[in-house]
Amino acid sequence: MAPAAPVSAAPANPEAVAKKTALEVYQGYWREMQAYYADRDGTTEALKGYAASEALASAESDAEYAHGRGRIYIGPVVVSESTVTSTDLDSKTPKVMLSSCLDVSKWQPVIADTHKPVKLPTNRLTKYLIASTLEKWPQGWRVVRDEPQDKRC
Repeated sequence: MAPAAPVSAAPANPEAVAKKTALEVYQGYWREMQAYYADRDGTTEALKGYAASEALASAESDAEYAHGRGRIYIGPVVVSESTVTSTDLDSKTPKVMLSSCLDVSKWQPVIADTHKPVKLPTNRLTKYLIASTLEKWPQGWRVVRDEPQDKRC
């Protein structure tokens, strides 16, 4: 019996790995955002595995404001059409920038105690483009900016 041929393990393309990881982290970020906004007594411990800097501070501030008014958000946020718009993997802190379509039409604020829907403006934008920046921190990739673009998608 002939010996098995050696398997060539080509190193993974770092840019492809970064892009794939950033897209996965961004999906996880929105799963954790849904959970955090739905629990007015919740903490951001799980969210910190996906967000940092401006994105984390904004989430904490916005959710604290809603929870302080006795509101939670229920329902899904749908993230679609996520694409990498650019990468900067050679900087001191590697970055990946994304563009996504965020659909919050079924993510509704309700009164926490009764789950009665909060009335919202009928003309609000519920499906829009969002530009996001993720950075590679020592703990892993984190969303650091998440900026709605005020454009329908």
